[in-house]
Amino acid sequence: MMMNRNKRGVAINFRSQAGLAALRKLILSADVLVENFRVGAMEHYGLGYEVLRQEKPELIYCSLSGFGRTGPYAERGGFDLIAQGMSGLMSITGDMPTDDAQEPPPVKVGAPMTDITAGILAAMGILAAYVHRLKTGEGQMVDTSLFEAGITHTYWQSAICLATGVSPGPLGSAHPLMAPYQAFQTQDGWINIGAANQANWEKLITALGAQELGADPRFVDNAGRLTNLPLLVALLTPYFHHKTTAQWMATFDAIGLPAGPVLSIAEMHADPQTQARDMVVEVEHSRLGPVKTLGLPVKFSDTPGGVQHGAPIMGQHTREVLREIGYADGEIDAMAGSGDIQATAG
Repeated sequence: MMMNRNKRGVAINFRSQAGLAALRKLILSADVLVENFRVGAMEHYGLGYEVLRQEKPELIYCSLSGFGRTGPYAERGGFDLIAQGMSGLMSITGDMPTDDAQEPPPVKVGAPMTDITAGILAAMGILAAYVHRLKTGEGQMVDTSLFEAGITHTYWQSAICLATGVSPGPLGSAHPLMAPYQAFQTQDGWINIGAANQANWEKLITALGAQELGADPRFVDNAGRLTNLPLLVALLTPYFHHKTTAQWMATFDAIGLPAGPVLSIAEMHADPQTQARDMVVEVEHSRLGPVKTLGLPVKFSDTPGGVQHGAPIMGQHTREVLREIGYADGEIDAMAGSGDIQATAG
């Protein structure tokens, strides 16, 4: 229900000769082709970039794979979990280890970070290639991967490692370069505090009534607070237990200290900011009727978008699309009967 909204669904069996011919015709009618097979799969079916560009030089061909189209891992399959591990993301995710504890097991980021980010990078790459095509008339290959998507999220930790030669480890919700910048437990939940500079640090200790920490030489500046972070967290935590998250939010909002509650998914859906930004919307699904889904995270002043309809049933628009590229109804019926396509009523 979350993916493929506003799209049409076409199902083609391109292992059959007729299905492959239909897919090829569809590709050559398009501006952009996006594929996420293992490297070599499209070439096996005669649908590689070098072949298609000979027939349609203006085609933008986007390959989204596990590791990219070059390098020693190019032919490996890839999943989000594997990319998170190999990109270093899992080594920096999870609770900060304590002195007396065994090394904690690796932790995956809760959301499929590399899947989502790779899609965003692919879209950005396609748009850049399209700008190039508008200027030159030429298409090109756009090549990105889950692995590289994961690496892009390590920029703070990579900067530290490249400068010092030391690989940072997990810090829980803390920041590697600023403190205090993390979650604290309140009377009834958790709150994130962004005391990312000296002014916000001073606002925080004043609001907490913990001015003595500001005079402590161990916490006088950000470098000291980072060096003594476990002690700082231990000293700050009891103050947060005195009030609820909502009470602390009222206090911090009043003084302009960046802070926010840690919400569950259901709480996030119900949050007034989520509602005001139309990030939960109701759409009509062809079989399920009205369903709720996530809205568009980018708003446009002159060309507003929206989720117009739910995800299609597989093959729901096969007939419609094949007609558009020149197939007659009789041909479509024959292809459906022989298993070359799937044409499903909505």
